[in-house]
Amino acid sequence: MIGSTALVTGASGGIGAAIAHRLASEGVRLVLVARSKDALDALASTIHARHGVRPTVIVLDLERRACGALLLQQVQAAGIEVDLLVNNAGFGTYGAFETLAPELEQAQIAVNIGAVVDLTHAFLPGMLARGRVAILNIASTAAFQPCPFMAVYAATKAFVLSFSEALWAEYRGRGVHVAALCPGAVDTGFIGKLGDPGVRETAVFSSTLSPQVVAEQAIRALRGGGPTHIVGLKNALLANSARVTPRRLMALISGAMLRPRTHAQRA
Repeated sequence: MIGSTALVTGASGGIGAAIAHRLASEGVRLVLVARSKDALDALASTIHARHGVRPTVIVLDLERRACGALLLQQVQAAGIEVDLLVNNAGFGTYGAFETLAPELEQAQIAVNIGAVVDLTHAFLPGMLARGRVAILNIASTAAFQPCPFMAVYAATKAFVLSFSEALWAEYRGRGVHVAALCPGAVDTGFIGKLGDPGVRETAVFSSTLSPQVVAEQAIRALRGGGPTHIVGLKNALLANSARVTPRRLMALISGAMLRPRTHAQRA
């Protein structure tokens, strides 16, 4: 990976920041993308001090329509060619579906699905021309089954997984490696932004991975192999068991593991 350039979305914290640090340690040049300029600037300074790599910072809200074309325009204006595209940006919502704001659910779809497709459309043609490049999409173990109380989030990650596996098969002979990384719950700001302190008491979020562990697996996924990389042996066993378990049963099991405390009290 030495000398290549990676574009990482959602890089201002959590998994994205950890992946950026790990890539920089491999001698990869970086383009960091997120909404928060202050957070990106702070991360860029830390990466430069620690790894000697000076990242390019681009502030962009990936909820915007045509975000891929906008980002490609800025990257090209800076004279940068992207070899590794890491579609990490995303967020989740949690709670009884009727209580969740419709506009937030639509924003979630726009970022978790729309931006992934749009950025891939924007950068893939140039990557195909160069060859020996890779796209990594951050999915989730939630992609393998319906998840009551996180219905939209799980559905968006199921899309990301299917999309990644399809493109892996389509481009594997054309110099582009495409993969989906599927971690379980990760100890990042994602959990706090779900808006329910009790979520950490659920079976799903009571035990978490570190962003650094996920970043290490991201490097392995970028280096090649199959299209699907599940982080952690336990998560792999659970995800693969979901493939053969009736989906009705998986929905009930997932609902029990994610049921909010307040919902249980009302029931």
